[in-house]
Amino acid sequence: MADTATPNVIRRADYAPPAFLIDTVALEFDLVPDRTVVRNTMRVRRNPEASRAAHLELMGEQLEFVSAEIDGKPFANAHPHEHGLLLDNVPDSFELTLTSLCNPADNTTLSGLYVSSGNFFTQCEAEGFRRITYFLDRPDVMASFTVTLRASKADYPVLLSNGNLLEEGDLPDGRHFARWEDPFRKPSYLFALVAGKLVALEERVKTSSGKEKLLQVWVEPHDLDKTRHAMDSLIHSIQWDERRFGLELDLDRFMIVAVSDFNMGAMENKGLNIFNTKYVLANPETATDTDFANIEAVVGHEYFHNWTGNRVTCRDWFQLSLKEGLTVFRDQEFSADMAAGGGNSDEAARATKRIEDVRVLRQMQFAEDAGPMAHPVRPESYVEINNFYTMTVYEKGSEVVRMYQTLFGRDGFRKGMDLYFQRHDGQAVTCDDFRHALADANGRDLAQFERWYSQAGTPRVSVRTRYDAAQRRYSVTLRQGYGEVAPAARETQKGPLLIPFAIGLIGKDGRDLLLQLDGETTPSASTTRVLEFTQTEQTFTFVDVAEEPLPSLLRNFSAPVIVEYDYTADQLAFLLAHDSDPFNRWEAGQRLATRELLALAARAAKGSALQLDDSVVAAFARVLTDETLSPAFRELALMLPSESYLAEQMAESNPAAVHAARQFVRKRLANALHDDWLKVYEQHRTPGAYKATPEAAGHRALKNLALSYLTELDNPADAVRLAAAQYETANNMTDRAAALSALLNAGAQQGGSPDAQHALDDFYRRFENEPLVIDKWFALQATQRGSAQQPVIDTVRRLMTHPAFNLKNPNRARSLIFSFCAANPAQFHAEDGSGYAFWADQVIALDSLNPQVAARLARSLELWRRFTPALRDRMRAALEKVAAQVKSRDVREIVEKALG
Repeated sequence: MADTATPNVIRRADYAPPAFLIDTVALEFDLVPDRTVVRNTMRVRRNPEASRAAHLELMGEQLEFVSAEIDGKPFANAHPHEHGLLLDNVPDSFELTLTSLCNPADNTTLSGLYVSSGNFFTQCEAEGFRRITYFLDRPDVMASFTVTLRASKADYPVLLSNGNLLEEGDLPDGRHFARWEDPFRKPSYLFALVAGKLVALEERVKTSSGKEKLLQVWVEPHDLDKTRHAMDSLIHSIQWDERRFGLELDLDRFMIVAVSDFNMGAMENKGLNIFNTKYVLANPETATDTDFANIEAVVGHEYFHNWTGNRVTCRDWFQLSLKEGLTVFRDQEFSADMAAGGGNSDEAARATKRIEDVRVLRQMQFAEDAGPMAHPVRPESYVEINNFYTMTVYEKGSEVVRMYQTLFGRDGFRKGMDLYFQRHDGQAVTCDDFRHALADANGRDLAQFERWYSQAGTPRVSVRTRYDAAQRRYSVTLRQGYGEVAPAARETQKGPLLIPFAIGLIGKDGRDLLLQLDGETTPSASTTRVLEFTQTEQTFTFVDVAEEPLPSLLRNFSAPVIVEYDYTADQLAFLLAHDSDPFNRWEAGQRLATRELLALAARAAKGSALQLDDSVVAAFARVLTDETLSPAFRELALMLPSESYLAEQMAESNPAAVHAARQFVRKRLANALHDDWLKVYEQHRTPGAYKATPEAAGHRALKNLALSYLTELDNPADAVRLAAAQYETANNMTDRAAALSALLNAGAQQGGSPDAQHALDDFYRRFENEPLVIDKWFALQATQRGSAQQPVIDTVRRLMTHPAFNLKNPNRARSLIFSFCAANPAQFHAEDGSGYAFWADQVIALDSLNPQVAARLARSLELWRRFTPALRDRMRAALEKVAAQVKSRDVREIVEKALG
């Protein structure tokens, strides 16, 4: 199924409108797993806004051409080829009917129409529709779709497609049909069909205008008991979008379908969202608190696409962040509001969600900005569009959208959104169209803001401060740049950005000072000020400042930048104790920990003795014992920066040294604060029935963090007994999985543990019929600590032969292979290069099955140039092996960019 075509670079600058438009599409499917017949009747006309073309070129892949008709008559000038269909000498306006065959049963790419567990599913974004029928498969061609599905009634009793069900009935020979009509024009990437043996949880709700809507969550019969949370999340999403943005569900029904074989998390097909089971199925026995939160977020994300992505879609794939960055922002705001009790009253809960989002951004997107795949939020070119569903497009794109709200406030942002829909409903548009709507609605010139879309790399803002006691003036000088960046990013940088830089000033008593800028007559009502930083260097002076303050910089992470300011350790400890901005309070602790850990890693790399200053332990102790802080915030504040993030901060990444330093600090904190950890563990138990609330999840998170620290003790026997008891008595997956993880890592210190092995065996026996839980079983083993005597690579290789492992299933591949390569850096980056050899073998194997999944795994080595020489050489050899053997555009683009 690999695409062996010579890669062609597609450039945004070369965009041209389509030569033809398609107004209506009538699709007929005779569904048979190995030979599905597709009859496609389209109303086609020349585009008056495009250059006249001599022929019509349709995209098509892995199709068998049968026939073509124009206006009901056979058309002889249709020429199929490997990548599509060429039709010569077509009229200006005509009805085109094409018949073709495809083989869903053999489609391991999971793109287009495919079979999973005996059922039919589709995935058409970005370019999967061309695997179903010949078409102008590009997002700026929008048409009305009518779909007729025919199949064996016994094998496929449920037949679903986009929109509204017009009719259904029986046919001869045990077959039946269903006809669907989508009342809204859409691009082909939003098409979907599902056929199979499924059951649904149903609810009927009324929208704000009083219209009744049917909601359905379709799953395989044995999973029906795990759909309640997804349904509740859908209802909450519908209600939130009405409250926050005035956007109402526009269809008579809205359907979610869960499938276990899926490349992505979910897909927003109009009215028929197809989801990975991972983001639908949940009950307390099988899903963790994180799973419950992720399901709510992803259900929200895909539902919010109904307007930001479907009703207004992308003109071309370079504009992907127009829908994805905007919709990630919307799902983050939704999750924050839900965590705060459905509104915005609990700012601590909102701040916790903000911290979680920024942790992901800094660990993953900042690394992307620093490597060969660095690209702007709106890329300028690509070889394979599937490779640009990236952290930059999604997460940095979300931060760009958030900056509009920071600049204009919630009300101003809502005005901009209203104008955006008023102007562009039913259209395929660009990121610039969105920017113009926000600018015009708020009476602002945002020309400079465009650079956030076109410049790659993570900006750095260096800060200098000066206090004039005699004049009571405090000056803050900001300077922006990029520092050392990847060549791919440097080429895009044209000038300074408009950076909304939020700042507060803190007095010696720990309280915020009033803020009054030079030239203003009165202080601001807020103790946080958003400075509009637009020049390469700019000074802002605060007046009537009675004492030298401590600056609280980039509050709430008001822009996706790196702040450079030389805080002392004492100042960071002070901010950790007193800053009123929860994000910056957390940030102070992370800076303090990062500074210490990097210094320790440098010593570890030289083989020097390690020592942690008592002041650092004291700072962590204050957070651990501060009952005024929420459990969720304390858990995040006490979690050390990840090994991957720390390695990226080094001039030369040394995963072994980072691991040694981080483990040293964890052990030091565990032993020094033993009694406090134990007290916290006991205080934050959640007896009784499981509740999937943010408050209860916060208690469990802090308790389980305490357990993980306790297993770091010099003598962890008591902690092991505690973890074993928790495993045996747990009434929810959060506590059971945390206990198993603690047992595995305690066992690594002892060269193996019968308690850990007993729990592993028991876990598998309990859940062997729950695929998503067995994914956790694989992932926990792939990410365990391991040791020189028991390297994790041996465990992973052994698990590859386990009867439950299936490389063709993306979830299973991610649970074992990706978890090891991406989430266990100390073991993956073993000095002998065994991890890299394993990685190369798996990328090559996946490339022939599923290039999209293979390409994501291929990115594990894209930062190879930043590592120590010995690791660098071994990584390069692995990359060269992959480059010599893979065939897909997807993987070749990644490895060729990595190798340079």
